[in-house]
Amino acid sequence: MGILSLLLWTPATGVLLLAFTPGQKTTLIRTIGNLFTTLAFLLSCWLLHLYNQNSPELQFSEYFPLNPNLGSAYALGVDGVSMPMLILATLLTSIALIASYKLPKSVKGYHLCILLLEFGMLGVFLAQDWALFYIAWELTLIPLFFLIGRWGGQRRHAASLNFVLYTMSGSVFMLISLLAVSQYDLEHVGSLMTTLHQAAKDMPRYEQILVLLGFLIGFGVKMPIFPLHGWLPLAHVEAPSPVSILLSGILLKMGAYGLIRAVNMLPEAAHSLQPLLVFLALFGMIYGALLAWRQTDLKAMIAYSSLSHMGIILLGIATLNEIGLTGAVLQMTAHGFISGTLFLLIGLLYERTKTRHIGDYSALIQLMPRFSVFISLALFAAMGLPGTIGFIAELHALMGGFQQWGGLMVFFSITVLISAAYSIRTISLLLTGTIKPNMQHLVDLNARETIAAGLLVSGIIGLGFMPSPLIELSAATITQMINQISQRLL
Repeated sequence: MGILSLLLWTPATGVLLLAFTPGQKTTLIRTIGNLFTTLAFLLSCWLLHLYNQNSPELQFSEYFPLNPNLGSAYALGVDGVSMPMLILATLLTSIALIASYKLPKSVKGYHLCILLLEFGMLGVFLAQDWALFYIAWELTLIPLFFLIGRWGGQRRHAASLNFVLYTMSGSVFMLISLLAVSQYDLEHVGSLMTTLHQAAKDMPRYEQILVLLGFLIGFGVKMPIFPLHGWLPLAHVEAPSPVSILLSGILLKMGAYGLIRAVNMLPEAAHSLQPLLVFLALFGMIYGALLAWRQTDLKAMIAYSSLSHMGIILLGIATLNEIGLTGAVLQMTAHGFISGTLFLLIGLLYERTKTRHIGDYSALIQLMPRFSVFISLALFAAMGLPGTIGFIAELHALMGGFQQWGGLMVFFSITVLISAAYSIRTISLLLTGTIKPNMQHLVDLNARETIAAGLLVSGIIGLGFMPSPLIELSAATITQMINQISQRLL
């Protein structure tokens, strides 16, 4: 078994082991869950150590034919775009389980769903076959439906159903696009992913555009991009905070990752749809930032800010140039760290106070100094303050957009200003003022919570001051993608 299969099937092994563990043994269940998520994270770190960042080709490839007539196969591989997502997925899953140690009910079912969700997420980022990719993509819906619907808030049933219906509807368009490409004579050389890339070259321009629109809807629902974001606020608000960490930190990136692959497969169509893509990106950025600014519920604010940050990723993809695509990949990683930190901290605060209304808090810096430092740094990163990974990512996306569209990037600047407004307002209302009588009992983060938040904040600050390792990790793959796109557009 190769290292990629070992990584992929680690959480699945945990699911199998938990299935035979008695439900009343909660301590053993938590231990098994944390053991396998930690093991998956360590394996991803080992993979990162072995990965050759100077090579743009797929590495550690595994290939076993499944259906020779269709050309589908159990094909795994990793490159500079998927590698950071693997690290982020395994890290955030470990932190989500650490943040779930106070879960009061159905501990076994919860840990089963988390490990199954990690298995699906890893499958999406490792798959080098569109059939395998689609199966892993759909697999993530099952545990998420139960995680939101069983352990969520008061409107959890509506939130889980809304999420699944939106995502399944988008998946239909994705499937139609895949079937449209497969109608061409496929020379089965390598995996179905490679075969479809070759078939796309022979498609007429209008068919390529229709296919890419199908992918845009399918992946755009998951990102999400405006106006396909209807499921986002309700799902984030009602989901348990550890699930929100995964939903915002990783699940949204699956859509961006898929869109990058689709654009690389259909560059002529992407070039034709550039005006639409940049409009959706800039409008979504401003729209999400304005809605975040209007929120009084802290989780709803973070949810709408995610819509704005996904617009930055879409902008980077739409540039079809190297610096813009680099910005998109950096923003995928940056938003994972930032939103993961914010949802973690707000969830821990909610456990102590049972309220998310921003007006119910004040002077937390006197009561919870460690919490205050962490959330301040995360909010500074969300607004793109220099010295954080948020600044590095947004700078690359802005430079790529300016290189392509020039003065149109003034709308990007407006988004940054609005983000700064609601971030500074949140810091001011949460941390300053006088201590409210009903908040005097608050205690600061304990050792376990400090370690979890500290890991994420260390990534935000460390990659902000030393972004070169992250940039170089994806550089060779992105350069190869842009060269392929340029050759197809000649």
